[in-house]
Amino acid sequence: MPNFLLKPSHCIRSSLEDTVKFLKLFADTKKLNLGRIIHAQLIVTKQATPDHVISTNSLINLYSKCGHVVTARQLFDRMHERNVVSWSSLMAGYLHNGFPVEVLWLFKAMPLADDLRPNEYVLATVLSSCSDSGSFVEGRQGHAYVLKTGLVLHQYVKNALTCLYSMCSDLEGAMSVLNSVPESDVFTYNSIIKGLMEHGYLNEAFEVLGRMVGGCVTWDTVTYVTVFGLCTGLKDLKLGLQVHNRLLKTDIEFDEFIGSAIIDMYGKCGNIAMARNVFDGLQKKNVVAWTAILASHLQNGWFEEALKLFFDMELEGIIPNEYTFAVLLNSCAGLSALGHGNSVHARIQKVGFRHHVIVGNALINMYAKGGNIEAASKVFDDMVYRDFVTWNAMICGYSHHGLGKEALIVFQDMLAAEEPPNYVTFVGVLSACGHLGWVREGFYYLNQLMNQLGIEAGLEHYTCILGLLGKAGLLAQAENFMRSTPVKWDVVAWRTLLSACHIHRNYQLGKEVAEIVLNMDPNDVGTYSLLSNMHARAKRWDGVARIRKLMRERIIKKEPGASWIEIRNHTHIFVSDDNKHPEFSQIYEKVRELLAEIKPLGYVPDLAIVLHDVEEEQKEHYLSYHSEKLAIAYGLMKTPAEAPVHVIKNLRMCGDCHSAVKLISKITNRMIIVRDVNRFHSFRDGLCSCGDYW
Repeated sequence: MPNFLLKPSHCIRSSLEDTVKFLKLFADTKKLNLGRIIHAQLIVTKQATPDHVISTNSLINLYSKCGHVVTARQLFDRMHERNVVSWSSLMAGYLHNGFPVEVLWLFKAMPLADDLRPNEYVLATVLSSCSDSGSFVEGRQGHAYVLKTGLVLHQYVKNALTCLYSMCSDLEGAMSVLNSVPESDVFTYNSIIKGLMEHGYLNEAFEVLGRMVGGCVTWDTVTYVTVFGLCTGLKDLKLGLQVHNRLLKTDIEFDEFIGSAIIDMYGKCGNIAMARNVFDGLQKKNVVAWTAILASHLQNGWFEEALKLFFDMELEGIIPNEYTFAVLLNSCAGLSALGHGNSVHARIQKVGFRHHVIVGNALINMYAKGGNIEAASKVFDDMVYRDFVTWNAMICGYSHHGLGKEALIVFQDMLAAEEPPNYVTFVGVLSACGHLGWVREGFYYLNQLMNQLGIEAGLEHYTCILGLLGKAGLLAQAENFMRSTPVKWDVVAWRTLLSACHIHRNYQLGKEVAEIVLNMDPNDVGTYSLLSNMHARAKRWDGVARIRKLMRERIIKKEPGASWIEIRNHTHIFVSDDNKHPEFSQIYEKVRELLAEIKPLGYVPDLAIVLHDVEEEQKEHYLSYHSEKLAIAYGLMKTPAEAPVHVIKNLRMCGDCHSAVKLISKITNRMIIVRDVNRFHSFRDGLCSCGDYW
């Protein structure tokens, strides 16, 4: 604290020059209380009247930088005379406090007298405000003005212009500023590359990076963070390695912020080992670095490792932020670990992050993939702010659960909220039409609405239409659609048609499609199983034997069916005919009770799907203890009577289990949710959300 502040006010004889210096110091260091003491002394000494321009300007600067822009405006409005500094200080205050539109209004009200002609600081502030507010027309007018006055040569103005054109996605405008000033500095390049990246112009940003390298401009910390972000966006691991190597040859401090950018780059480029090496080599690890390494594991499907790393982070005393919690929730979603997800949700509510959009989006994703679509819907309804990810997560969540009507209602709400749909939105919408069998509506969305919105259809959309035609039983039309649509179909699309052939028992077409699938992927176990099942249902036992022989010759082994259920944060895993669980005898007894109860309701074991060459009684025994039946029985034993049962299976749910579980849901009056490799099956009152089509 300066000595003169410790003296009685009548002893103060500081000059105006000293007062201005102290006000600037307190403004720069955000020490508002000390600044207010000087303000009070200026009032007492009558140096803060509207006639004192210099002292009032200093006070405007103080209050603006300390976030009290309303007080700054009151001082400004009381001034009898103002100079350029008066206008510049208040404009800067509005800009830095998040009121860019107010800057533009103030600039328009500024008299253009000779002694008030805008200088480079005023114009840089105005141009920056145009960037922040998206006022591109006003920004171009400002550009014309600085060209006319010659102020474009000032570094502040040049930087503001490059930011403006980059933020407004005007590559030509940004490059024209770059080309007009030969001494373009690192800030200019950083601004253009960052602006282009934020608007999706990655190739153009790469072109500017090439000019930067060719211009021998010295890179700073911001450059490296920005360029690592560009490597991430381009998924260019080779470029990322080159940039990393360049960094190692400099004397730039390798802090946690640069480290986080490198970790993020390696993670998103699929090199988790390099990401971990960089993380382990950091001297200091803040929450950003920890979140980056957690996200790297998430993005590469290492969900359990991400959760384990979080416990290590907690042991280090690092406090998670909203991005950390989003990574945790999405890791729980990847594992369908609803119990862990519930625990994370409870903690989020306790620490106060529940209103962050990124957290809300992750909660919707976690609950939807965990099988609790009602909880996902509640999170969606409670969100104060939503972005396009929020809407897409809810639409796709409903679609994955077979709730097509609910998905389309949310889509209509999205349009009413004037949130522009994107590529992902229509994957969910067309999938919803597929669940409903709405052919006409599906083609309307594909051929008309997507065209109106300027969204180019891709393979995922066409595959949804294929599934829609298959659901409607229009197999000939589906086959014709595949042959007439100019797109390179992948194995997933052909499997979609094959599944439709299996469900609608079109075995001739199914055989042809299966051959196409096996040519594309000779090791696709699911196709062999479907083809064998089709032969079995048609009682073509020679066909079944031929498929089994082919599998032996090609050394194709069917992955063992496994199902798991989470009870009180502990996961129980079952395989077919499992006797390793410590309570297996009670579980088997529960299965026998359930099957005995549903047989009077019409349940008949589907022995045709059993491919083993055994007696009928053995076939029925094998069907009775499929992994999903064991997991469901255990869930019914261990959960409260009103609680839903959530089971996950690694393969496609078999038809016999599907028929049985529908009736089990009826006799137990329980909701049973099974997530298999294809979709969710929500069983309630003897019905399934898939409509028996999967």
